[in-house]
Amino acid sequence: MNQLIDIVQIPSRKPKPDPSSIGFGNHFTDYMFTMDFEETKGWYNPRIVPYESIILDPSSSVFHYGQAVLEGLKAFITIDNQICLFRPDKHIQRLNISSERICIPQVNEKLVLEALQQLIRLEKEWIPNLEGTSLYIRPFIIATEAQLGVKPSSQYKFVIILSPVGPYYSEQLKPVKIYVENDYARAVEGGVGSAKTSGNYAASLKAQEKAKQMDYDQVLWLDSKEKKYVEEVGSMNIFFKINGEVLTPKLNGSFLGGITRDSVIELLKYWDISVREERIPIEDIYKYYLKGELEEIFGTGTAAVISPIGELNWNNKRMVINNNKLGYLSQKLFEAITDIQLGKGYDKFNWTLKI
Repeated sequence: MNQLIDIVQIPSRKPKPDPSSIGFGNHFTDYMFTMDFEETKGWYNPRIVPYESIILDPSSSVFHYGQAVLEGLKAFITIDNQICLFRPDKHIQRLNISSERICIPQVNEKLVLEALQQLIRLEKEWIPNLEGTSLYIRPFIIATEAQLGVKPSSQYKFVIILSPVGPYYSEQLKPVKIYVENDYARAVEGGVGSAKTSGNYAASLKAQEKAKQMDYDQVLWLDSKEKKYVEEVGSMNIFFKINGEVLTPKLNGSFLGGITRDSVIELLKYWDISVREERIPIEDIYKYYLKGELEEIFGTGTAAVISPIGELNWNNKRMVINNNKLGYLSQKLFEAITDIQLGKGYDKFNWTLKI
């Protein structure tokens, strides 16, 4: 399959940023992967080209009707100096699941995985190896047909860009403050909440802005119909440890099924820690808190891996979790996943792909 992917070489490389101060999503590598789709050709012309601007017609469908999907995964340098991807197959599968929901043609998952590996090999010098750093991988697909009719586009562009990043939060594993949103809605059952599509993030910005003004880091979304059941936190899934048992909202089509969420559930089951997926009323969480039974809350996602939650504010009722300190289970999960990613721990689940 290698011969199918053309590589356009560049004459010189950009300087690499200081890995101790790179932040998140601020720098981009020398190359990107791209391919195009037309109804009469299917996906065609897969190629690795210099990182560059994309020129689109002003009437391109993505600008007007929002046909766009994305993914996010990471590459790491392991302790034995190998390049490692964490669950890339699951991310590519989820890209196709998102695409199907908003009428974007499926990509060949084997081709995309091969293209990703070629791109990473070409850009291996961009992978930082300080603690907490990685190479963030952003695949995305946008509708490019130049027309103003409300219909699925007949043309698309698929792109993978790479960004060396530090921790998502400036202080890794410092508990964050979460505001429970009661007014705004992000997605509903039957909508596109389960797809990783750009519009979901646009719909979340107003509530996120509101939370920031109140000095909170993220928003916890409730179900849009009854404003009663917990769904997800910003760009993360959420878990509650109550009396030694772990609860997480059951997937219902209105929020994303996270790859890290799935990894955490597998780990908990492997450790014989009871974990249940169910509808969780926010009122029940407050009752558990009042009874002293709410032991830990944490978010899960590719960017932060595990994000402990130190405070939850629901209807001006402040719940301070575990004295606003990192919980034992949150730390154990973070260490288990990052040890697998960095080659420090045995990958008993076959989650990693060495390049």
